[in-house]
Amino acid sequence: MIFENLPTVPRSEELIDKAFSRAARAGHAKQGVDAQESMLQTAANILSDNLSNVVTSWPDFDDIDPFYRELADAIVVNEDLNVDTLRQHLSEVMWASRQCEKIKNDYHGRVIHADPDTAKKLRQQAFARLADVTEDVEENLLRLADAREELRKLPDIRPDEPTIVVAGYPNVGKSSFVNRVTNARNEIASYPFTTKQLRVGHIEVDHIRYQLVDTPGLLDRPAEERNAIENQAVSALTHLADVVLFLVDPSGNCGYPLADQLELRDEVVEKFDVPVLTVCNKSDVSRDVEADHYMSVETGEGVDELVTLAVDVSGYEPELPFEN
Repeated sequence: MIFENLPTVPRSEELIDKAFSRAARAGHAKQGVDAQESMLQTAANILSDNLSNVVTSWPDFDDIDPFYRELADAIVVNEDLNVDTLRQHLSEVMWASRQCEKIKNDYHGRVIHADPDTAKKLRQQAFARLADVTEDVEENLLRLADAREELRKLPDIRPDEPTIVVAGYPNVGKSSFVNRVTNARNEIASYPFTTKQLRVGHIEVDHIRYQLVDTPGLLDRPAEERNAIENQAVSALTHLADVVLFLVDPSGNCGYPLADQLELRDEVVEKFDVPVLTVCNKSDVSRDVEADHYMSVETGEGVDELVTLAVDVSGYEPELPFEN
């Protein structure tokens, strides 16, 4: 997952302390003007390099998979933090990196051509400017640190793997189905900034790994009942799914009328540009609905057949190396 290896974002105070303490050690090894020049070069390089590394450690949001881009927007979205503002924070930090490099270049010629006392005063002026520039981006660094912490919590969902999304109202058997076909070997991760969870399980068919994504809190109620974060997450899932299994319970034991369930099904069909299979679960209790498949997770009837059907309908074909 592209966000899990993002390094810790340092505070401006940490960077300044690191740069000036190493500069002092560098200065102790030399004398006179050479000492002041060495301190200037060391401090400026450390600040410029570390600020630049903060920026380059983040992926380019224009180049990453649309699923990750929209999911990132869903995770960090709030009053003043989203992907667009993240880019602004990154831009400000890169500006600070370049300013540190500019300050070094501005003072380099002046220091090496000055007498020792003047060189020391010039180096002190440069240090003050370097500290000011780094402190100017403290808020940007803090916001990037906040975003990093939230993005690292994302479940390991991979857009390069064929994906079966499981949808439907609560209590229709979605989680039970995912648990059963994956032998309960699935990840359950809370969705950052919400109380919702995503469950991700895996199955292997003909040596190809498929991921099953159960979406409680996202695709179990109409769009008007979702908040902005959840709707953005649904948009992200549209880039991920190869097929959607929409589970319905015609018996009504789930607590929701069949008409409401089918209305949500129609909304999912409209939202996702992939096959959506209507699956009647609890078929041992009722089959009173027109569906693409009938099964009972409770008894196991039709469960394996549904997996086969989902894999077939997904139409996934692995990319094979070119053969002459």
